[in-house]
Amino acid sequence: MARDVQITFDCADPAALAAFWAEALDYRLQGPPAGFESWDQALDAMGVPPERRNDAAASIDPEGTGPRLFFQRVPEGKQAKNRAHLDVRAAPGLEGDARMAALEAAAERLVAHGATRLHRHEPALPLDGGHIVMADPEGNEFCLD
Repeated sequence: MARDVQITFDCADPAALAAFWAEALDYRLQGPPAGFESWDQALDAMGVPPERRNDAAASIDPEGTGPRLFFQRVPEGKQAKNRAHLDVRAAPGLEGDARMAALEAAAERLVAHGATRLHRHEPALPLDGGHIVMADPEGNEFCLD
């Protein structure tokens, strides 16, 4: 049996990064625990002070099949290139100009939500159909593939 996986990001602004990745992956922000109408209500009940309310956030797959993305605040900033990264499958089944056009449209949409475009890699068939390297609002690299 396969294990569930959660992907954890260290970051400066968990709420903002959770919202970005929810947009990038067609996920949604994780709602508050059962019995609470909002996170503020839940955090009030838990005694979490206002200055600690953005210590963590999560984005989840609305279908329940993809991994949960968890964002935790850390004091230090990003130090170097990611050793692991996410590939966002923005053009499945497409090839050539249609593939690159779909990747460009996805890149444009995510730049409007705070991403940075880093590099475009042209198709080098048969193994590489082309991709675009991006960075999320806190500089974590990912690929539109």
